Amino acid sequence: MNAFLYLLTVLIWGTTWIAIKFQLGVVAAPVSIAYRFWIAAAVLFLFLLATRKPIWPPRQAWRYLVAQGVALFCCNFLCFYYASQWVPSGLVAVVFSTAPIWNALNGRLFLGREIRRQVLGGALLGLAGIAMLFLPQMRGHWNDSGMLAGLGLALLGTLCFSTGNLLSSRMQSLGLAPWLTNSWAMLIGAAILTAGALALGMPFSFEPTTRYAASLLYLAIPGSVVAFTAYLLLVGRIGPDRAAYSTVLFPIVALTMSTFFEGYHWTATAVCGLALVLAGNLLAFMRPLQQPALAGAK
Repeated sequence: MNAFLYLLTVLIWGTTWIAIKFQLGVVAAPVSIAYRFWIAAAVLFLFLLATRKPIWPPRQAWRYLVAQGVALFCCNFLCFYYASQWVPSGLVAVVFSTAPIWNALNGRLFLGREIRRQVLGGALLGLAGIAMLFLPQMRGHWNDSGMLAGLGLALLGTLCFSTGNLLSSRMQSLGLAPWLTNSWAMLIGAAILTAGALALGMPFSFEPTTRYAASLLYLAIPGSVVAFTAYLLLVGRIGPDRAAYSTVLFPIVALTMSTFFEGYHWTATAVCGLALVLAGNLLAFMRPLQQPALAGAK
């Protein structure tokens, strides 16, 4: 079951980055994200009603639901949608693949979990790989504030995603299933985005093209309902650190899509950078080597 959830998450989320790119243009990013999560929340609530599952979460869960709605289904996506305006979607996915490292750091910060030396080594390899992947893109663009802002937003979005992981883990420890918590957290995120867009005077327009409508439905149902539920089930079954390991494979799928749809050009430096990112994540979450026991005792 875990292998199936991994494969489902990787294949769907590895392709959502290019779908996000298709959303940019006519409709403001907060409005598109609000549409996405209104649809996703509606589908999840219909599922809960059809299967006669509990709908109302307990009182102690609401603070976590609000925090998850803000971090995971609002700020996280705002960062990635705006980052995709300046950075190729495949490279945004590469930055996102550092999520396991952020999960380890946040686990230490908020849950007191120990950070192994392997994790620190993996973090250094991953950051070096990201630098190598971005070097070809930055040639002649070091004064391009948009590219630098895109990189910063992608990192901030990954941190928000990691925070949402820990909140989901906490709620599952209370016995709450991801389809219940996702329903409410997505609804909260959509409501916040809608209120913010209205306050800023953003029009709730709709781009009447097949490309926009198809990418919106893909992001809302497979990308949000299916993939988030599968991923957060993994978080509950094997923990946020090991579940985030699935993000290691996202860049391979995303950069392949970016090559076909965005004209991303591979260079030797970029290939080495991707290898370092993958190696860093693999190192960070390898099982620690067992030290041989000392023979004999005094």
